[in-house]
Amino acid sequence: MTALRFDDVRFDYGAGPVLRGVAFTLEQGDTMALLGPNGAGKTTLTKLVVGLLHPKSGGVWVGGRTTQGRTPEQMARQAAYVFQHPDQQLFARSVAAEVAFSPRLRGLHEDETRELVRDVLTRTGLESVSEEHPYDLPPAQRKLVALAAALAQQPQVLVLDEPAQGLDRAGISRVTAIVREVAAEGVAVLAVTHDLAFALETLERSLVLVEGEVEYDGRSQDLFQDETRLWQLGLEPSQVALLSRELDLPGRPVRVDEVTNAIARLAAP
Repeated sequence: MTALRFDDVRFDYGAGPVLRGVAFTLEQGDTMALLGPNGAGKTTLTKLVVGLLHPKSGGVWVGGRTTQGRTPEQMARQAAYVFQHPDQQLFARSVAAEVAFSPRLRGLHEDETRELVRDVLTRTGLESVSEEHPYDLPPAQRKLVALAAALAQQPQVLVLDEPAQGLDRAGISRVTAIVREVAAEGVAVLAVTHDLAFALETLERSLVLVEGEVEYDGRSQDLFQDETRLWQLGLEPSQVALLSRELDLPGRPVRVDEVTNAIARLAAP
């Protein structure tokens, strides 16, 4: 089933086009990195997904329903958005209350809400701080609180804005695991990121915007193995990919585990 569809979407703020005929689809369980230089239209595209903006022409469909004329509140069950800066969206007096807000708003029974909150807090590693005020937590944990609240919406499409920013290796690994888990459950994930290593390790597909147009839509691994194409799109190869090239590893792998295994095989007696 198609979770998200953009059909010839065009948008502008009145001072020239921002998106020019963008078209792509995400099926249930797809994971996509939204890449491109600053000003390419990435943030505008994500706002169109959740109904913060609407196309000037063309259409956006989430879960088979058009976003046209619908507010973010009306679309909350279909699409959830995790902002780059969590302080822009956290408001409750405790982590648990933040996560419980959406289920209660939807009218879930209190037992169901408690079970959902418990599951989401476990998934995000926040059980031990469930009664803490979000603003008493360090920024990295606040980011996970915002993600937990979005997961509690049980959306069909999860939009993440720079999900790896400000996280240490353990935090990034947790987010990667969460993305893989929810994708396996049928949630489509669209993530804006400048962390190309995160994109490669976490998101199977990449869409690259340049000046509001789609310049690449395909497998992340294929893109990151093509160093010339990356430079053409204004993207830099990851350090792992550069190491793979310098060592001339067989098959030119670019994922960390594949590069590690290739080096181990070369080093073996």
